[in-house]
Order: sequence, then structure tokens, then C-alpha cells
Amino acid sequence: MERRFLGRSGLELSVLGFGAMTFGDGQAAGLGVTDLAGARRQVDRCIDAGINLFDTADIYSRGRSEEILGEALGAKRSSVILATKAFGAMGRGAHDRGLSRRHLIDACDASLRRLGTDWIDLYQLHCHDALVPVEETLRALDDLVRAGKIRYVGCSNYAGWQLMKALATADRLGTAHFIGQQIQYSLLARDAENELLPCGVSEGVGALIWSPLAQGYLSGKFSGGDGGETETRLGPTRQVASYHRRGGEAIVALLREIAADHDGATPSQVALNWVRARPGVTSILIGARSDAQLEDNIAAATWSLSAEEIERLDRASQPVPSYPNSHQRAYHLDRNPQLFPRY
Repeated sequence: MERRFLGRSGLELSVLGFGAMTFGDGQAAGLGVTDLAGARRQVDRCIDAGINLFDTADIYSRGRSEEILGEALGAKRSSVILATKAFGAMGRGAHDRGLSRRHLIDACDASLRRLGTDWIDLYQLHCHDALVPVEETLRALDDLVRAGKIRYVGCSNYAGWQLMKALATADRLGTAHFIGQQIQYSLLARDAENELLPCGVSEGVGALIWSPLAQGYLSGKFSGGDGGETETRLGPTRQVASYHRRGGEAIVALLREIAADHDGATPSQVALNWVRARPGVTSILIGARSDAQLEDNIAAATWSLSAEEIERLDRASQPVPSYPNSHQRAYHLDRNPQLFPRY
């Protein structure tokens, strides 16, 4: 499987990574539905396919996702890249959430225990904390790096200015800086093209993509109905109608059309390959509630879209540009039309 370096770092990741949000025992709060036996089977299949990135978070199934992932990896832990995240509430105390020094150090130690490991390869901030100085957060992360508990740091769900401020602050303080940002990106959610992806390309911060299939919508299972299957993250919810209104059904129709031109391909594989071809993307996190879903997603790494197919998908999903991007695009059209929309 293709591998790419994450940002300007020496951390080399498979172009597909595995997201363990679905790991759980069904008893803890969260989305986990895959038990330990299923997790072991899926982890082994991923490793066999060349996937080396496994991502989770402390809040997934109240810590059970980390526990199950750690047990499923077992002796294979040293041969993979293990990533987790911190921010969410893990208790009722004032310091049981957020990005304070107090919480981050405690959260990291707790994640290490649950994962059954001595180090975390990529420790990510799950969200920006507007209540804690960025200097405090970055110094705490740097101390964790120096202590050998984490190797690299990243962020998730930041705004463009928050990412840039954190990078500039890390430069000023001389602390460890973000090498990756975990962000939502798909044919139906292209907002990251406004700020986050261009910032990442400019500043050497690689993108790890979550929800590349728009919570399963781009697999095609929801087209032509009011909700489709209920055993998904979307289920029969308002989000399905929202994707319909954004032209989702036309995009899914195009995914089916392109898939038909590739032997054995599926709409999901086409959608994943579109994300894979975007500038700044290092790895795409795939999740699976079943072994069949996992096999289908893994197969996306075995073939690629043509430039013409990528352009068709670009046009079909192109959102209305927002200010100031719309203004800058107008000024650049006669200078270098290639600057937009591919940042």
C-alpha cells in the first residue's frame, strides 16, 4: 500500500488508516459496536493489507475503544503507528476535559494505560480549547514529548486561524509543533479547502481525513429514500435530507457511473480515491461496522482515478466559494487559474 510522510516529518503513514471509533462492547456510551474478537480480526486484516495507522480517542466508548485496540494489536503494537486524541469529558471534574496542562498530562497517562503501551506515536488535540492559553497546551505537549510518552503531536477540528496561531506559537516557544491535522473532508464536505488544507500545504501539516464517505452516504445506501439502513452513523436522520439538498444524489449517481467503468469497484471506493488524490492529504481514515465494509474500503487503495474522472467529480461537488476565497479567485483568474480551487 502507498505510504506518505505526515507533513514535514519523518512519520510515514499508509494512505489508508483505520479509525477505531466502532470498537466497543455496546455497554459504554459511544458508537462502539465491534467487540474484541471482531477488532482482532479487523486489525489483522488491515495489517495484512499494509495499513500501519490505527487511530482512536479517549472518549470513544468511554475509553473502551482504546482498551480494545490495545488488546487487538497485542505484540503487533511496535510495528504500527498508534494515534489517539484528548479533549472530551472523561469525568465530571473541572479538569476532566479540555486542553489544560492538568488534563492533558492525566489524559495521556490514562490513554497509555488503556492502550497497554509505553508511548503514543501521534497525540492529537481533539478540538480547540478557547478557555486555555495555547502556550499552556503546547508546553504540556512538549513536556510529554520530552518524557517519551508521545512522539509527535497533531490537532483535529481546528479553524484555519487556530491552526496557524498554534504553529506560530510553537515556533516562538521552541516547542513541538503540529505535524498533522485530522479533519472532515469528502465530496459532500469540502469546507476544508477554504483554509485548513491550504494552510497545511503551506506550513507542512499533513491532513488525516475523517468521514471521507460522509458518514456512509457516499456508499450509495441512502439514495432514493428517506434514510435507508439504520445500522449506520447516519441512520434515518436529518443529515440524510441535508446531503440530498446539497446535491448528494447526483454525486452518488456519478460515483456509480465511474465505478461501473472500473471492474469490481464501488461508489465508496471512487469517493475514497477522490479524497486520496487531493493536495495535502496524507492518510484517509476508514472505519467499518462489518468485515465486508472493511474489505470494500481497503480495495480502494488498489486502483486510482484518471485525471478526467477526478475533474468530473470536482465539478459535480464544487461548492459555492465563500468570502474571501471568492474574491481572491476573481482576482487570480487572469493570472493563474490553476490556483483555485486546488489551493
